[in-house]
Amino acid sequence: MFSLQLSLLQVFLMVPERVLSQPSPSPSRAMPTHSYLGPRTQGGTLQSSEVPGISTVGPTVVTSSTLENKTVSLFPVLPICVCDLTPGACDINCCCDGDCYLLHPRTVFSFCLPGSVRSSSWVCVDNSLIFRSNSPFPSRVFMDSNGIKQFCVHVNNSRLNYLQKLQKVNATNFQALATEFGGESFTSTSQTQSPSPFYRAGDPILTYFPKWSVISLLKQPVGVGAGGLCAKSNPAGFLESKSTTCARFFKNLADSCTSDPALNAASYYNFTVLKVPRGMSDLQNMEFQVPVTPVSQAGSPVLAGNTCQNVVSQVIYEIETNGTFGIQKVSVSFGQTNLTVEPGTSLQQDFIIHFRAFQQSTAASLTGSRSGNPGYIVGKPLLVLSGDIRHSMTLLQSQGDGTCAIKRHEVQFGVNAISGCKLRLKRVDCSHLQQEIYQTLHGSPRPEHIAIFGNADPAQKGEWTGILSRNYSVSAMHCTSCCVIPVSLEIQILWAYIGLQSNPQAHVSGARFLYQFQSIQDSPPETEVPLTTVVTFVDITQKPEPPRGQPRIDWKYPFDFFFPFKMAFSRGADSQKGSIFPILILCLLLLGVLNLETK
Repeated sequence: MFSLQLSLLQVFLMVPERVLSQPSPSPSRAMPTHSYLGPRTQGGTLQSSEVPGISTVGPTVVTSSTLENKTVSLFPVLPICVCDLTPGACDINCCCDGDCYLLHPRTVFSFCLPGSVRSSSWVCVDNSLIFRSNSPFPSRVFMDSNGIKQFCVHVNNSRLNYLQKLQKVNATNFQALATEFGGESFTSTSQTQSPSPFYRAGDPILTYFPKWSVISLLKQPVGVGAGGLCAKSNPAGFLESKSTTCARFFKNLADSCTSDPALNAASYYNFTVLKVPRGMSDLQNMEFQVPVTPVSQAGSPVLAGNTCQNVVSQVIYEIETNGTFGIQKVSVSFGQTNLTVEPGTSLQQDFIIHFRAFQQSTAASLTGSRSGNPGYIVGKPLLVLSGDIRHSMTLLQSQGDGTCAIKRHEVQFGVNAISGCKLRLKRVDCSHLQQEIYQTLHGSPRPEHIAIFGNADPAQKGEWTGILSRNYSVSAMHCTSCCVIPVSLEIQILWAYIGLQSNPQAHVSGARFLYQFQSIQDSPPETEVPLTTVVTFVDITQKPEPPRGQPRIDWKYPFDFFFPFKMAFSRGADSQKGSIFPILILCLLLLGVLNLETK
């Protein structure tokens, strides 16, 4: 009898999906594993009784795989990394991006983006029922919140390779989730904490000024307010490649020309960058400090007559990182311009920071980022093609005084937007004026094609579709002494979701430019004309038909359901002939009920 029970347990483990409880990533039924981190202990989730804490591979059991000295990884590399948007560069929090060169991404990333790790599914039974495991899947013994040991098998379910089931928050589990994931809103600055051994994604980058023995942060000024004034206290985040623009206004540029450090290129590299935060504890050790190297020589600001020369208008940092070893190299390049000394002079500055993996080529990091892989991601730039040049579709952007700026807004996929500015007209002929306004509305170079998917390749023309556009005919207004100019551009984008409902991908079906015009007198004096651009996204997704209901398997028949059949077959042959008709009627009624349930 005992040997029979053991054999039944072995068969029981070989077919876990049929006999065991259904696999689920829910913490109430099985251990959730969204990363390499070990199982949590809060909210009733299971806790490992063998190896507590962090675990990077599957649990070790006596299986055929372990006998052959093979290690089973719970999270093998995904064949398609949906969050890998930057070819040749590391995307922040994308744990499946091979360009990050990270053995354990969660040591650097604060979390893993959805779809960048394989979801896990555990099937558990009471550990006391298990004598020996011969399951081909990784298995482990865990302990729940009540101290009961559970034997769990990690099921290799291919349906969970790409998507993670989101946990629903309701009134029942809200407090448990808030306790598990919540924290204090503010951190006390008086608490002294030891510096972190390495940077995490989003952490501020520490800098050191040897001349004054001062520790500071690498700053990336941003524009605030309606005028976009520069806020210089904004810190740059580790692994966060971004571009910001802001404006500076000067009351007396003659005095600020040589005294304002924001205009001097030297103020952007007269410090060192700490490789890792723990370098704060030993500032005399030069191994923890990385100098900022200028790519080319940039002159200091000089006031020559009525002009302030060599003013910094653009700062570009290139930072190389090596995972938990921190920052390895920092270089900076500048763009400079000349300003005329006059009342109300303003300057627009651009600040760009690029991060790339150590020993990765610069050409690979500067290739255009994807806006999805393959489908567009809401909020990512809308990609267009002008000739063979790929860039982002842009909108008008105004300066502090309302006039049209050279810098433009990027159109974000799925985000309706409207912008405007005032264009100062010059005394030119009508055709040149129209050409200037067209270029101001849609940007330069003019978009000709739009990317169907977020990972479109400029070399593959089939991955792009033409933008429909119709310019206005001057003869349509029957105007002899006036000039018809465009004053508004509406960009209409048709898009839809395609593919599986479990993993839909957004793609662009078509786009067109619609202009609105007004007439002005020919050869106008120097006046200002308000221009407007509008972007509208229209969802044309065709929803599939809802699935039909399936037959229920929990039907219960009345206890006397078979009574007519028993009576019919218990009688003689003559009585069976007389009772065959009600039996047929009963069978037809049952078939009708089944047919209604399946529709």
